Amino acid sequence: MEKVNTSQTRRSFLKSSLLAGGGLMISFSGLTQYLRDNKAGSAEAAAEWNEITGYIKITPDNIIKILNPNPEFGQNVMTSLPMIIAEELDADWKKVVVEMAPHDNVKLGPQFTGGSNSVRMYWKPLREAGAAARQMLRNAAAQSWSVPVDEVTTKAGMLYHEKSGKSATYGEFASKAAGNPIPKEVKLKDVKSFSVARISKKNVEGLKIVTGKPLFSLDQSYDGMLIAMMEHPPAFGKKLKSFDASETLKMPGIKDVFSLKLYEDGYEQAAFDTRTFNELVVIVGNTTWEVMNARKKLKAVWEPIGETKEVISNFRGGKTEVVIPAAPESTSSQLAQMAEYSKKPAQQLRRDGDPETAFANAAHILERTYTAPFLAHNCMEPMNFFAHVTDEKALMIGPHQAPGWIDPTLSKVLNLPPEKIEIQMTRMGGGFGLRAYGHYLVEAALISRKVKAPVKLVYSREDDMTYGIYRPMYTATYRAALDANKNLIAFHVKGGGIPEHPIHPNRFPAGAVDNYLSEGWTIPSNITIGAFRAPRSNFNAAAEQSFLDELAELMGKDPIDFRLELLKRAKENPVGTNNEYDVDRYAGVLKLVKEKSGWANADSKKYRRGVAAYFCHNSYAAHVVDMVMRDGQPYVERVFSAVDCGVVINPDAAVNMVQGAVVDGIGNAFYGGLIHKDGVSEQNNFNKYRMIRHREAPKKIEVSFVENDIDPTGLGEPPFPPVFAAVANALYKSTGKRYYDQPFGRQIPVTQTRTQM
Repeated sequence: MEKVNTSQTRRSFLKSSLLAGGGLMISFSGLTQYLRDNKAGSAEAAAEWNEITGYIKITPDNIIKILNPNPEFGQNVMTSLPMIIAEELDADWKKVVVEMAPHDNVKLGPQFTGGSNSVRMYWKPLREAGAAARQMLRNAAAQSWSVPVDEVTTKAGMLYHEKSGKSATYGEFASKAAGNPIPKEVKLKDVKSFSVARISKKNVEGLKIVTGKPLFSLDQSYDGMLIAMMEHPPAFGKKLKSFDASETLKMPGIKDVFSLKLYEDGYEQAAFDTRTFNELVVIVGNTTWEVMNARKKLKAVWEPIGETKEVISNFRGGKTEVVIPAAPESTSSQLAQMAEYSKKPAQQLRRDGDPETAFANAAHILERTYTAPFLAHNCMEPMNFFAHVTDEKALMIGPHQAPGWIDPTLSKVLNLPPEKIEIQMTRMGGGFGLRAYGHYLVEAALISRKVKAPVKLVYSREDDMTYGIYRPMYTATYRAALDANKNLIAFHVKGGGIPEHPIHPNRFPAGAVDNYLSEGWTIPSNITIGAFRAPRSNFNAAAEQSFLDELAELMGKDPIDFRLELLKRAKENPVGTNNEYDVDRYAGVLKLVKEKSGWANADSKKYRRGVAAYFCHNSYAAHVVDMVMRDGQPYVERVFSAVDCGVVINPDAAVNMVQGAVVDGIGNAFYGGLIHKDGVSEQNNFNKYRMIRHREAPKKIEVSFVENDIDPTGLGEPPFPPVFAAVANALYKSTGKRYYDQPFGRQIPVTQTRTQM
C-alpha cells in the first residue's frame, strides 16, 4: 500500500514541476482568451500559471508533459484527451508523458466525466492548445534562424527549415517560444491529415494497471490516517433513533463512535447532492478490519422517517420541491401502483396529428407494456474517499466523476472558501454515474473534521448496494394503430417510473408517424435514484426497440427494413419540428450493422438473431445479437455492433468501450435488478445480485464505426441502451416467447448446469 505525504499542496506540486527546468507551458482551459490576456515570459511567467492545472510543458530534452483534466474510470480519457493536444502540437507521441491533473474549478471548470461528454467537451479547447503551442514554437525557430515563419515546418516534435537544412527539437526552442506573443488565431489541422489521433494508442496507464500499481484510492494510505465506516438504516423509510456503542468502543483499535448529520434542516440541495440517509452512525479506528468487526457490536435503534419535503436546485437555477413518502416500500406494491398509474391521465409530452381518432378507426392495434427494476451501479471499487479537514483548509483525495459540482457543496457544509478546498482525483474503479454524486465526500469531510485527523471513509459492498441512488424503476406502454392494409397510422407511448419517467418525446419514431402521442407520469419514493449509464435511455431503448420488432412482425416486415422505412419517412416528409435525431446517421448505423452481420444470409439453424438501434448522447448505435441454446439455456454467442460517434480518437479504446457496453447490457438484461420488501433490499452483495459471468459473455463482439469527419460525439453511453432490446428480440427468436419484464433471466427456467457456473 502506497503512503503519500499529504502536506504537499497543489500549488507546491505545480511550482516544483514547472520550475524543474526551462520550458513552455500552455493552458488548455479557456485557452484562447487566456493566452491573449496573459503573455508568456520566462520561468517567472510560467510560475504565474501555477493555478492552471491543464497544461502542456515542453522540457529542454524534448519531453512533453500533458496534464489530463478529466477523471478516469476506464473510458481511457487519460490517453484520448492528450492525443488530441499532441495531434495539433505535432508531437512525437513516444515523447509524451501524461499525468492526472488536480482539480481546479476556476481554470478547468467542473472537470466532469459523464454524459459521454469528455472528448466532445474538450475537442476544440485541446486542439487550440496544441495548435497555439506549435505556432509559438515555429515563431521562435523563425526568429532564431532569420527565416519566414511560413517556411518553418514541424513533424513529430521537430522543427525544420527545408531551404537552409536547419532543424531542432521542440525542447531547444521551448524557452524562447514562451517569450513570444500569443497567437490571436490558430489554424487547426484538417482531421483527414491526423497522424496521432484516429490511430490506436496503448493505454498510458496500462502497465501500471496490469502490474498492480496503487492507482486507486483504496490502494493508498496516508500519514496518520484513520479508517471510518458507517452504519446506515437497514431500510428505506427509516432513520436513526438511538444507538449504544459501549461494546463497539471496547473493540481493539477503535477511536470513536458517533452520529453524523450530513445536511442541516432546510439545506437546499444542488443537483448532485443526493443522499439517502441524512443521519448515520460512524465508527472510526485504526484499520478496516478492526472497524468492520467493531461495527458488528453496534446496537442501533431505527424509526420511521415521517413524510418530508426537500428543495433541490437544478443546473439552470430552478428549484423543485420533492416529496419523500414515509411508508416503507415493496417491489410488489410498486409494480401494482405503476400498473394503476398507467391507466390514469398523464402529462402530455408531445402530440402530432390526431392520434385518438386514428386509434378509434384502426383495423389493428398492438399494445404492450414493459417494466424494469431498480438497478444498483455495482462499481468494482466500492465508495471511498480520503479527507483531511482542519479549521483552515480541506484536502480531499479519491475517486469522483464531478469534482467541480461537489466543490460548492463542500464549501457550504464545511464553511470554507472554495480556494481552501483541494480535491485530488485518483483513478476510479468504475463510476457509471454513481460517482457523480457527492454524499461520500461530504461524509468523509465531516468525519475528518469531527475527529480532527486524516480519515479514509470506506463503504463495504453491502453498504454500497443498499445505500440507494439507483437506476429508477420504470414502465412504459406502447401502442400502435394499423389500417386494414397494416400500414402504421398512429403511435402512442405512455411511460412512468419511480420516481421519474423514462420518456424522450422527441426521439425516434417521433417525426416518422403522422399521429403521435407521448405521455409521462411519476410516483414519489423514499428510494433514491441517480444517473445510471445512459439515464432513461437504458430503459426507453429496451422497450421501444422491442416493441418496434414485434410491430414489424405484425406488419410482415423485416425488422431492419421497417426501421429504415420509418427513417426514410422522417427524412422525406418529417412530422413536427423538434425531432432530436439525425436521420442519415441513424439509418447509417442500421445499414452498417446489416452489412457487417450478414443479416440477409444468417445461419438460421445455428443462430437466432435480434436487432436494435438507438440514438442518445448525440451518437447512434445498433447491435445484432446472435443467440444459441445450450442445455436449454440461452447464450449470446456473437454480437455485431455499429456506432456513429463522429471522429474516433483512439480506435482500439473505442472498440473496448463498445464491447464493455455490450457485456454490461447483456448482464443487466438477463440478471440486473433489486427487489425490496418493506424498504429492505433482498440483494446486498453479489451472492444475491447476479452478475454476468465470463463464460456467459459473447465469444465474439465485432465493432464497426461509421467513418466520417464529424466532431466527436458521445461514446461511453450510446452503445449500452440498445443491447437490452437486441437481447430481448433474440430471445423471442430462440424461445418463441416475448419478454416484457426485466430482468429476463427471472422468467427463464434455470438448469443445474447454469447454476453451477
